[in-house]
Formats: sequence, structure tokens, C-alpha cells
Amino acid sequence: MSPRALLIFLTALSSVALALLSVSCGVAGAPVSYRKAERVLHHWYDEGGAGRISVRISLTDQIAEIKRGDREIGWCYVATGKQGHGTAPGNYKITEKIEDKHSNLYGWLEDEFGNVTDDDARSRDRVPEGMVYVPAPMPHWMRLTSYGVGMHGGLIPEPGKPASHGCIRLPKEFVPLLFDAVVVGTPVTITTAPSHRSRMEIESHPPDQNKVSERVRAGSSGGLRADGSAEAVTYRNGLPARYY
Repeated sequence: MSPRALLIFLTALSSVALALLSVSCGVAGAPVSYRKAERVLHHWYDEGGAGRISVRISLTDQIAEIKRGDREIGWCYVATGKQGHGTAPGNYKITEKIEDKHSNLYGWLEDEFGNVTDDDARSRDRVPEGMVYVPAPMPHWMRLTSYGVGMHGGLIPEPGKPASHGCIRLPKEFVPLLFDAVVVGTPVTITTAPSHRSRMEIESHPPDQNKVSERVRAGSSGGLRADGSAEAVTYRNGLPARYY
């Protein structure tokens, strides 16, 4: 083989090798990104009809299950009383409904710039000079006891774990639906027994599309897209973290 022919052959061979190397790096070396599945915190599929609404809350699973008659119409994670502020099991009834309520016991302290300096303050605590006490919001309040325990919208910081001062927090996107469905007198059972659904079932099985109500499809939903499919709800800690 002549020197010229040998040079052409080696040049072509180098080009092929370079191309193969590029393809190999492009496949094996490409960064692989995995999207972490977001936990679904609630689902609502009430279609109306006959039957009284009832609520069952499992302190063990931190899950509320809602029924109309004997038909389940929704569920959600809750956050009940943490250690030292435990929520007592028992049979209750909703005795008061207030859409926009604030706590008369708990809140937080802010400085003059609106920065939260104490996110677990009490109304009776001394307020340092230059600070302002802000009562904690309790949207869509549903009272259960005369001494201040009820259900309301709030942060679920760790689904499955208690976090409140004794009240039952429900996901903020879910609570308006429950608030509209219940009435004064609706029974609420708080129990240490497990919920009727396992966490694995909640986290691994999509909702039944046939059970999504027309109201939810129209867009007045919590945790559902307009087309009726389930949408994971992700909470971001804001200020103050305990209440937002």
C-alpha cells in the first residue's frame, strides 16, 4: 500500500473510531434524572346525592376519611396534636363553622420588617419591644369542642405524623370542600384505630376517574386538575412554617 493510500486509510479509521466513541459517551455518559414522586395528600370525589356526611379521623395513620351515608367521598392526611398537645379520641359533632378565623391562643412574633422571630408564640406571652404578635390563621374552622379544638386548614409538614397544638389540620386545598359539605351537627369520630386504607394504597394507586364529581371537573377542587385527574400537592415551608 502506498504511503498516500495508507494515510487515507488511517484517517478514515480514526474518523470511525471517533464517531463510535462519541456515540458511546453520549449514551453511557448522559446524566440521568429521576423525578421524585410527590405524595398525594388528599382526594375528593363526592357526587352529591342522599346520605349524611360523616368524618372519621385515625390518630394512628393521621388520615381522615369522609363518607356520605355508606359511600366514601374523600380522604386526606391530617396533622393532629403533637406530644404534649394530644388530640383526644372520641365522638364529636361540628358545633360551629367560621370561614375566616384566627387563633386566640397561638401565633407568632414579627419584627418591624415582617420577619418571623418566634413561630410558636402564645397570646399571653410578653411581646418584646419592636415586635408584633400575629394570631395564627385557622381557615375554614369547624369547631368540635367547647375548649377550642376543631378542624381547619393548615400545614401538614410530615404526612402521617402529628404536628398541631391539638386541632386537626387539613390540607389547605382540601378543607374548603369539606367545609362546604358539612353542617353544624355533622358527626366526627376521632379514633386510635387504623384508617380503612393503607398508606401504600394511597400512595401507589391512582384515583377512580369515574368517581370524580362534576363540581370537581369544573375546577372547584382540592388536589385535582380540571380534567379530573389526581394532582400531588407539595407544601413549601413559608413564614411562619407552622401555619403556612
